[in-house]
Amino acid sequence: MNYWLMKSEPTAFSIDDLKNMPKQTEHWDGVRNYQARNMMRDQMKVGDQAFFYHSSCAVPGIVGMMEIVREGYPDHTAFDPQSKYFDDKSDPANPRWFMVDVKYIRHTKRVIPLAELKAHAALSDLPLVRKGNRLSMMPVSEDAWNYILQLEKRSMAET
Repeated sequence: MNYWLMKSEPTAFSIDDLKNMPKQTEHWDGVRNYQARNMMRDQMKVGDQAFFYHSSCAVPGIVGMMEIVREGYPDHTAFDPQSKYFDDKSDPANPRWFMVDVKYIRHTKRVIPLAELKAHAALSDLPLVRKGNRLSMMPVSEDAWNYILQLEKRSMAET
């Protein structure tokens, strides 16, 4: 199993939006970065787990967990001229962009803020905390995954 962190602005699509979807499942569309696309297309597998991370908000951080339930397939929003994710260079016969389907697992017991993640030396290799990393999704090592799950149990005062 692989582990991931996937970012979304809560005003665009939040953990609550995912929880409220039919079957608590939705496609993760609109990714327009080749490195992130390659991860979805080539590396994400059914059963992988991901942290749901709220970005571009008052307190960016990990807010929940989800599971990959469908491996990479062409992102249909790239072909729709009415979509904000339309890409006129993407061709259904040779798709440029891909997406995966995710299923809600649970909210974290508390928001685990970016500032807290950055404060732990054990997470220094986590791409999220490295300066200049702006990818909307990234791999998380099993050690980092387990460490973050332990952080979730602590109060802010303990960290």
